[in-house]
Amino acid sequence: MRQSAFHDAPGLLGPRQAAYSTTEMHILKEIQATRRAVAAIRTAGETLALVPTMGKLHDGHLSLVRAARARCDRVAVTIFVNPTQFGPGEDLDAYPRAPDEDLAFLRAEGVGMVFMPTVEAMYPAGSATRVRVSGISEVLCGAHRPGHFDGVATVVAKLFHILPADAAFFGEKDYQQLLVIKKMVADFNMPIEIVGCPLVREPDGMAMSSRNVRLSAEHRTQAVALSQALFAARDRVGEGITDSAELVRHIRAEIESAGPCEIDYIEVVDPQDLSSIARVTDSARICLAVRIGDCRLIDNIAVKKKERGRS
Repeated sequence: MRQSAFHDAPGLLGPRQAAYSTTEMHILKEIQATRRAVAAIRTAGETLALVPTMGKLHDGHLSLVRAARARCDRVAVTIFVNPTQFGPGEDLDAYPRAPDEDLAFLRAEGVGMVFMPTVEAMYPAGSATRVRVSGISEVLCGAHRPGHFDGVATVVAKLFHILPADAAFFGEKDYQQLLVIKKMVADFNMPIEIVGCPLVREPDGMAMSSRNVRLSAEHRTQAVALSQALFAARDRVGEGITDSAELVRHIRAEIESAGPCEIDYIEVVDPQDLSSIARVTDSARICLAVRIGDCRLIDNIAVKKKERGRS
């Protein structure tokens, strides 16, 4: 891996300093230093984009960075494995981490600021406040991971206060997360635009995920069945099969035929509020979560009913 020199933020911007270099990538770990850096960007009259991540970056994350860079003058990326969105028995300790590799990727992409706080900085002793987005956070993954989206909403709200950006960029791979954050921003009148970006897939169709590296070679081959089943469902909707139960039966059969797994859910939902729908009348999202080996994988796809009279 290419070795690069990085600059730690503490000491970079002192309390009275306003200068903010646009030619270096600044790594910030302290909240107040981060706020000073954002203030310097604002003073310069520049716009700021935010890309929140939990690290172990891949091309899906980098596509968000590129979209952010195209929209705003400056890009800030956060790398923080947020413990409050992991439940008991989940993979917090095993979640993949590669900070040096992540920083090399971000420097190559021209990112100007990376915020890498500690857990103690984000959740000081005695921290008791949580953000909950009712309704939309309680279905799909929310039903199988109680409290998960409370943790997501809480940490994202914190990040929006620490780095008050003009726009924040999230991928559609975590489609429910995207809608939860949009709802939170709307309900709290937060002055930030939420930009959803297309899901990025591997050459074989599998949705890119930081957790994919934890799959064995055998399980990695098996996991391709998730996207293949979704692609086939999209084709069926295009051919006029719109009954949700029938679509789910086909998806389940294709996934289970690929090998042993545990299916948390496969649902056809309204793309705006994630409510279950019995039939695709216009457009829908098909969402699923499946455990293969010790790895929980999610995927989704947009489907649209074929219009009459059009081929």
